[in-house]
Amino acid sequence: MMISKDYKPLLIVLFCLMATIARSEIKLPQLIQSGMVLQRESIVTIWGWADPGEEIVIQFQRKKHRTSTDKGGKWSLQLETGKSGGPYTMELTGDGSRITLNNILLGDVWLCSGQSNMVHNLGRHQDRYRYEIDNATNPEIRQIIIPDHPVLSGPEDELKNTSWKEANPENVLDFTVVGYFFANHLYDQYQVPIGIIKSAVGGTPIQAWISEDGLKDFPDLTATIQQNKDTAYLNDIKKRVSEARKSASPPSADQGLVAEIPWYSLDYQPKGWDRMNIPGYWEDQGVRDLNGTVWFRKEIEVPQTMVGQPARIDMGRIIDSDNVYINGERIGGTGYQYPQRRYEIKDGILKEGKNLIVVQVTNNGGKGGFVPDKPYRLFAGTDTIDLKGYWQYKVGNVFKPIKGGYIGGISAQNQPSALFNGMIAPFTPYKIKGVLWYQGESNTWRGQAYDKLMKALISDWRKQWNDPELPVFYAQLPNYMDVNYLPEESSWAELRFSQFQALEVPNTAMAVTLNLGEWNDIHPGNKKPIGDRLALAARNMVYEEQDLVYSGPLYKSATREGNKIYLSFNHIGDGLVSDDGESLRWFAIAGADKEFVWAEAEIEGDQVIVWSEEINDPEFVRYAWMDNPAHANFFNKNGLPASPFEASLLVKEKGLWNGKKAAVVLTYDDALEVHLDNVIPELDRKGFKGSFYLTASSPGSQARLNDWKRAAESGHELGNHTLYHPCNGEGRDWISPANDLSQYTTEQIVREVKMTNVFLQALDGQTERTFAYTCGDTQTKEGSFVNAIKDEFVALRGVDGAINKIGTMDLNNLNCFVADGKGADDFIDWVEQAKTENGLVVILFHGVGGGHSGNVDLEEHNRFLTYLKEHQEELWITTTLEASKHIKTYQK
Repeated sequence: MMISKDYKPLLIVLFCLMATIARSEIKLPQLIQSGMVLQRESIVTIWGWADPGEEIVIQFQRKKHRTSTDKGGKWSLQLETGKSGGPYTMELTGDGSRITLNNILLGDVWLCSGQSNMVHNLGRHQDRYRYEIDNATNPEIRQIIIPDHPVLSGPEDELKNTSWKEANPENVLDFTVVGYFFANHLYDQYQVPIGIIKSAVGGTPIQAWISEDGLKDFPDLTATIQQNKDTAYLNDIKKRVSEARKSASPPSADQGLVAEIPWYSLDYQPKGWDRMNIPGYWEDQGVRDLNGTVWFRKEIEVPQTMVGQPARIDMGRIIDSDNVYINGERIGGTGYQYPQRRYEIKDGILKEGKNLIVVQVTNNGGKGGFVPDKPYRLFAGTDTIDLKGYWQYKVGNVFKPIKGGYIGGISAQNQPSALFNGMIAPFTPYKIKGVLWYQGESNTWRGQAYDKLMKALISDWRKQWNDPELPVFYAQLPNYMDVNYLPEESSWAELRFSQFQALEVPNTAMAVTLNLGEWNDIHPGNKKPIGDRLALAARNMVYEEQDLVYSGPLYKSATREGNKIYLSFNHIGDGLVSDDGESLRWFAIAGADKEFVWAEAEIEGDQVIVWSEEINDPEFVRYAWMDNPAHANFFNKNGLPASPFEASLLVKEKGLWNGKKAAVVLTYDDALEVHLDNVIPELDRKGFKGSFYLTASSPGSQARLNDWKRAAESGHELGNHTLYHPCNGEGRDWISPANDLSQYTTEQIVREVKMTNVFLQALDGQTERTFAYTCGDTQTKEGSFVNAIKDEFVALRGVDGAINKIGTMDLNNLNCFVADGKGADDFIDWVEQAKTENGLVVILFHGVGGGHSGNVDLEEHNRFLTYLKEHQEELWITTTLEASKHIKTYQK
């Protein structure tokens, strides 16, 4: 078709217009937008995306800055910011696109991260902080919320939609409570704008927030990361969960809902209902082991003065979920146990005279019902009706146990690195002043390892932000759960102590919160003091108020005179004190058997003296070592509580490791022939003894029986590494179905272990032995098998890369560094760390000079042995068995 000359100019214009339209506009990351707070007096990065090769011009504070996009369309440039102030405007121009950002402030930007106690916003605590909310009108305090977004595949570049919000009575309801009071404290002190980046998710473990590179010293976690990147593996998990749910018995109907007249209806006439006292749990009041739904009803008299007034009902906390009805109308419900139940009552629902309240409670496990020591009331206007007392109840549904047990799956938010990938990595170019961290509850099951994870988080985030001195301030876990009036072992105490030990990292501080917890709530409401205490640390360490006391007493050292232990502390401030004037509580001491008893404790100058007439030769001392050290009263005179701790005098007085600074155990797994040919001759030349974990069926065991006998005769340890080396097969292609530990029964692995012990005894004649978990795995399809085998062994070795410390060592899962692919300098660093911490370092080798896919160069291995030989005066080089027997003297 011929085109008329008259149309050609028009077509040219159209083509040009289409070309302009086709060019992409400048795109900015979510944090860079109107209303943002940029870090003052620093070099900040502004970045984004546009067409490849496009020139980007930024005009800010009367200066122009130019850059161009790379081949992938990404651009970034750095701006130097001045003193605090604003609001300012930033203009970004590309080829045919322009963006204007308004209302920008220069101030200090703080990242607030962790789990639910950092998530908790002022909206959930309106009763306690009503005055602060009503007066929260400060446009120079701002927050941006990072949307929840776990990612298993790797770090992402961008966030989901979000925006900066100024503090006002409406917006502040979404502000993190701890972060807001931290920001408010600093603003009141310095009048500097504060920006809060809230990136936190309830119920998440610390490893979810650390990058893959930051977890490189945790081989079990990095193995999980690699496994989670396998889409075939993930799809298989989803398929199995789906099939299991289909095969599960369908839930029966709740009779309270399917009855001809529902039980919440005003027309329903109750028959066969019993009485129960509220608050309380039904397992404590005549209903045994019920998972299901229970209905509660109570009639109350409402006076005329309460009708037509703004009204609310408080139903404390309910385990697990609830629906609340008043006069047949549903007024609210909550799907899980932790939030406090506070439901607004719409106008017209309450009436003068008799009113009916009905609560449907669903419980999925453990004790169900109403948590004591919480508010249960209805109020309207200025009047309140107490709802505590006897209610009628009736069971609506009983859940049948799931055939085959729990239907599992993967919770993405709990996977290692998943939250870093989706909620930290996208904004690491954004300059921040420091970090506030409030997390730990989800790691209490392995509190001993938390200090290494906390140190890894700090190191990782400093690397990610390219700031080796980035301040990191964190909240220690508060008191929680029932009070035990006898000395106890406590996972919460172990984690608090791990948090205390993480203070070894420079430019960190910890807010002790022992006096702020609630025995019946993992989310205590008194959070303002936590924000204030973190702000004190910032004022001292960041804002250079160097004379400001920002911490309570922190344990420093201990000495002994007779049967008394003298304790010294850092951060004594204006002096040590009992904050209630009573005798100091919750100090305990023990002898070498670690059987603790409560101790007398008194302050003498800047020290605390502890003793008990029951212990003549004290070796250990603890303070507040329990889940809930209620009314812990050891403070400094500046009003700040002391941190819990455990201390050992064995290190100082007896030389824990046979008078050496540390103990070193060299272990070698899988009965490889290179161990016999390369390793043992070199160990013998150096005079060292190693621990060799033999898999009885392996070729290296069967072909060299006499050589292993000779190794045992010369003093090397032969340890148990099972018969067939079963491992969890998920994500491991080299595991055959027959050797998939996740498909074993516990009885199967126990039989393997016992048969291997018989095999080893035939080689070395020994009955005392240690065990090494294959691949570090501890579970069959029936769950953990540790308790089923632990009595067979003096100790069991895991693969968590950490130093074993005398006070927190777990002989059922000894920490161990995996040497695969590393060199002598890495091994030496681990030993030097053990010397610093007066601990036991266990190192695991597979191939040495070949023989295994996880290999260490023979020269590097031997160079490390030379280092050990040169430092024998400081190190006790021994076997797992001897080290564990030594520890047994002090730890049961």
